[in-house]
Amino acid sequence: MKKMMLAATAVLALATPAFAQQTVRIATEGAYAPWNFLNDAGEPAGFEIDLGNAICETAGLSCEWILNDWDSIIPNLLAGNYDLIMAGMSITEERLATIDFTQNYFPPDPSKFVAAPGTNLDFSALTGVRIGVQSGTIQAAYAEENLADGNTIVSFATADQNMADLMAGNLDTILADGSYLEQVVTAANGAIEFVGEDILVGGGVGAGLRKDEADLKAKIDDAITALKADGTVDKLIAQWFDGQGPYFAE
Repeated sequence: MKKMMLAATAVLALATPAFAQQTVRIATEGAYAPWNFLNDAGEPAGFEIDLGNAICETAGLSCEWILNDWDSIIPNLLAGNYDLIMAGMSITEERLATIDFTQNYFPPDPSKFVAAPGTNLDFSALTGVRIGVQSGTIQAAYAEENLADGNTIVSFATADQNMADLMAGNLDTILADGSYLEQVVTAANGAIEFVGEDILVGGGVGAGLRKDEADLKAKIDDAITALKADGTVDKLIAQWFDGQGPYFAE
């Protein structure tokens, strides 16, 4: 039976290595539906929770889910407070300089802009625009590098805070993962809409882990390979992302 443990930001590292005791502690943000969120019972739910549990079952591991704020999710991995990150994290060269990743379990996801209907934005020459991003994301890095000149980049700790400021009129547009925004736009019933062109950043979404965990990485990668081959990954993507895919099954 899978164990579940919730923590506000971090959990003390256990004395023995997680892999040796056949237990893997998986950190997730719990605030980025449909990737990961808290259900009505206050428990982690979503695509990555279902996939993580399937990975553990396939790999013969006992897994504990830990909630951790996005901003500190990599530092707490490096500190040994858990063993794996499954939090909608895109694989990038910048992150690979610090941590390792499994193979991706979601293909590269186009980033998209959203704005209130009627917002007039010239994306060929943006200027004087307030652009909202979630801090520490690939979109935040892209905006700072490519859009900061002449505009104001506003970073938020969570995607929900970002969206709330857009709805309140404090932002002109938001740049975020398309897979996240698709469901937000649908639920908004016309209050926001997609604007501009898609931007492709990152190399798909994978599970992050420390660089010295070669055995754990191999075990998780083998499980993901098996779950791609038998259609489980595609089935979960279709379930949680409005019928997207299939991407991986042969």
